[in-house]
Amino acid sequence: MERSGSEPKTLFPKGPSFTLENFSNKDFVVRDFVDSLAESAVPSTRRSGVSQQSFDPKPLIRTFENALSQLALLGDELQEKESELLSRVRRAEFQHDQTLDTLGRKLDQSMSSFEALDSSLNSSNNAYDTNEPSDDGVNVAVQIGEKLEELDRKRRRAQDAIFLIQCWNEVSETGQLTSLQDVQRQGGPDNKVRCAVIARQLMRISQRLDPAAWGQTNGQRNGVTNGAGSRSHDTREVLEKFCETLEQDLLKQFNDSYRRQNFEDMRECAKVLHDFNGGASVIATFVNQHQFFIDRDQLLNDEVTTDSDTWDQLADPDLEPPGIDTSLQSLVDEVKIVMQEESFIIKRAFPYYETVLIKFIQRVFQQSIQQRLEQVLDKAETISTLAFLRSLHSSRAYISALVEDLKTHGLTEHPEPCSAQISQTLDQQMDELFVPYLVGNSYIDREKKSLEEIYGSLLFKFTIYHSRRKKAPTGFMASLAQQGTQIIASAKDAYIERLDSSELTPTQKAVMLRVAGVRDKENKNEIEVSEEDGTLSVANAKRMLKWLAESVQRTLELGTQTETPKDVNVLLGLLLTSMGNVYVQTALDAAHDQATSLENSRTEPDLSYLPATRPAVTITTIMERFITIVLIRLAESNTTVRRSMEAQLKVAVDNIEKKTNSILKVSIDVVANWVARSLANQKKQDFRPKDGALDSLQTMTCSGICAFLSRARQQARSAIDGQNAEKFFSELAQVIMKLLFDHFKKFQVNATGGLMVTQDISKYVSTMRDWGLSKEVLTSVELLSEIGSLFIVGPEALKEKARTLHATSSLSKGKLSKADFRAFVQRRDDSGTVGIQSVLSGL
Repeated sequence: MERSGSEPKTLFPKGPSFTLENFSNKDFVVRDFVDSLAESAVPSTRRSGVSQQSFDPKPLIRTFENALSQLALLGDELQEKESELLSRVRRAEFQHDQTLDTLGRKLDQSMSSFEALDSSLNSSNNAYDTNEPSDDGVNVAVQIGEKLEELDRKRRRAQDAIFLIQCWNEVSETGQLTSLQDVQRQGGPDNKVRCAVIARQLMRISQRLDPAAWGQTNGQRNGVTNGAGSRSHDTREVLEKFCETLEQDLLKQFNDSYRRQNFEDMRECAKVLHDFNGGASVIATFVNQHQFFIDRDQLLNDEVTTDSDTWDQLADPDLEPPGIDTSLQSLVDEVKIVMQEESFIIKRAFPYYETVLIKFIQRVFQQSIQQRLEQVLDKAETISTLAFLRSLHSSRAYISALVEDLKTHGLTEHPEPCSAQISQTLDQQMDELFVPYLVGNSYIDREKKSLEEIYGSLLFKFTIYHSRRKKAPTGFMASLAQQGTQIIASAKDAYIERLDSSELTPTQKAVMLRVAGVRDKENKNEIEVSEEDGTLSVANAKRMLKWLAESVQRTLELGTQTETPKDVNVLLGLLLTSMGNVYVQTALDAAHDQATSLENSRTEPDLSYLPATRPAVTITTIMERFITIVLIRLAESNTTVRRSMEAQLKVAVDNIEKKTNSILKVSIDVVANWVARSLANQKKQDFRPKDGALDSLQTMTCSGICAFLSRARQQARSAIDGQNAEKFFSELAQVIMKLLFDHFKKFQVNATGGLMVTQDISKYVSTMRDWGLSKEVLTSVELLSEIGSLFIVGPEALKEKARTLHATSSLSKGKLSKADFRAFVQRRDDSGTVGIQSVLSGL
C-alpha cells in the first residue's frame, strides 16, 4: 500500500521533467544544460568521496525519448501554422494589387478632367483678351474667387440700394427711419458702419430731392418729383436728428470704452465716426475731455508764485541765472509723461492714430504750455529786461529738450523715433510758441536795451567823474577830447533819464543802483565821486564782457543762423561804444589832458596819469581778442557784415593806439621840459667851487633831476613794458642826453669842478642805464662818462682821448666831433696852458 500524500514508487528512478518553456528561454545554453543533467545523474553521499551506486542511464534515456516525442508534436503544429500564414499573405498581396490599380485609374481620370477644365478656361480667357499670351499660367482658383467676390459685391450693393430706397421712402413719406433704426438697435461694428454710410447717403439724396428743406430755390431735376412739391416732412431735420443721435450714441460708447480701457471697442467706434464725419467729433471728445487738460485748466488760473529771491537772482547780471520757472518746469515734465502714455493709448484706440496725436500735441502746446509760458514771461517782464531775457532763454531750452526727448522716444512709433509728420508738428509748435518774442528785431533790441542799462549803471560814477573834471583848453587832439566829452555827457544823461523813467520796475531800478554803487535817495547830479571812480578797472571790463558773452549765448540759441551776423554786429556796436569810447578812450582823453597841462609846468610835474594807460591797453587787448574770436567769427556766414565789423574794430583800436601814443609822446616832452628847466637853474659857479667851500662833489641840480627821473621811470614802468617801454625810454634818453650834452658846454670848470662834473655825469648815466635802453642808445649814454673825464685828465691823457673819441658827427656811434671835443676842453680853467693848447692845436 502507498502512504497517503506520498509519491507512488516506480521500478526505475525518475529523471528530471522539462517543458517547452525550458528550451525556449533566451538564457538556455546547451552546454550548461548537459552539465546540469550530468551533475544530477551522479548523486553524492554524505560520506565524501564514496559513491553509493554505479551510473544508471535509463532515466536519462527515457527523458530524452519523451522530449523527442514532444518535439515531433511541436514541429507538426508549427508546420500547420506556417502554411496558414502563407496563404493569408498571398490573399493580402492580391487585394493590395487590386487597390493600387483602382486608385491609379481614378488619378488618371482626375488629371484628365483638370487638364480639360484648364484648357477650356485658357481658351475662354484668350477669347476676351487677344494680347494675353496663350501660354500664360492662370490661377484658376483665384479667378473664380474674384468673380465670386465681384458677384457678392454687386449683390450687396443691390441690397444696399434697395434698403436705401426703402429708407428714403420712409423718411420722405412718413418722416420716420424705422428700418435704419432697427439696424442701429442690432448693434455691432458692421451695423454701425452701415448706419453711418446710409445716413450720409440719405443726406445727399435729401439735398437733391428735397431742396426746399435745404433752403434752395432751384435744386430739383426735371422729371424728379416724387411728391416733393407736396412733401410735408422736413427730411433734412429728420436726418440731422438721426445723425446727431447716432453720433452721440457712438461717442458715449467710445467714452464708456475709454473708461473701461476697452481699446478694441474704442477703435471700432473711432472707425465708424471717421467714416461718418471724418472723426472730428471723436477726436475733439478724446482731447477736450482728457483729465490732463481739465486739471491744468484749473492750475493755469493760479498766478506765478516764484519766490522773490529767484526773481532777484534773475535780474542780477552778476549772478548765474537760476533756470526755468518751477511751475513751467513742472508742467513740461508732466507733458512729457502724459504724451508718452497717451500716445500708447492713441495708437491702440484709433486706426488714424497719427491724426489724433497731432491734434493732441497742438492742444498741449497751444493751450497748456503757451498759457503758462505767457504768464511766466509777463511776470518776468515786470521784474526787469534781463529777467525776461533769461526766462525766455531757459524756457525755450527746456521746452526744446522736451521736443527732442519726444522725438527720440517715438511716441506712437516707440521704440523707434517719431515719424516725419509728428516730428514736423513738434518743431512747428515749438516755433509758434516763441515767434512773438523773436520776430523781427524785437529780441535783439531787448538784448541791447538790457546791456545799455547795466553798462550805463556800471560806468555811471566813471562818467560823472570825467564830466566834472577840468578840461585842458587847448592842446593836441582837443577836438577828439571834446567829442569824448559829449559822449560822456550823453551817457550820464541817458542813465539819469532812465532811472527817472516810469517804465523802470522797482527791481530793475534797485539792480541798476546796486551796480552803479549809488543809494536810491541820493541826488543823481550831486553824487560824490573819488579819483578811483574815474580810473579804468580791468575787473569792470571783464564784467562787461561776461555780460555780453551771456547775451551772445542767448542770441545764438534763440536766434536763427541767418540773423546771427546782424545780431552780433549790433552787440559789437554797443561794446565799442560803451567799452571803447565811453570807458577806454575817455580815460585816455583824461590822461592826455593832464599830460598836456603839465608840458610847461612851473613845478615838478606829477606823472600819476601814466599808469592809466596800462589798463587801457589791457582792456583794449581783451576787447579786441573777444571781438575777433567770438563776434567776428560768428559773422563769417555774411561777408558784408563781417567786413563791416572788422572795419569798426580797426578804427576803434587805431583811435585807442593813437591816443596812447600821444600820451607817451607828451609825457616825453613833459619830462624833457622839466629836466631842461632844472638844468637852466644850475648856478654858474657850481663847477668852480672855492677851496674849503665844497660840501659835496654832486650838485643839487643833478640830485633833483635824477630823483625826478627815477620817479618818472617808476610811473612809466607801471604803464608800459616790453618793446613799448624800450622804445619810450630810449627816446626819452636821447632827448635828455642832448640836453646834458649842451648843458656842460655852458659852464666854466676848475680842477675841483671837474670832479663834480664827473660825479654828476656818472649819476645821470647810472640813472638812465637802468631804463632798459636799446643797444645803440645805451652806447651813446656811455659816451657821457667819457665827456666827464675830459675835465680832469692831464694833457697826455687828453691827447690819447682825442684820438679815440673823434668822430665825423656829434654823438655818432659813441664818438665826438672835433668841435664838441674842443668845446668841452675849452671850458676848463687850464685850457690856456701850453699842454692843453698843444692838444687842441693837434686836432
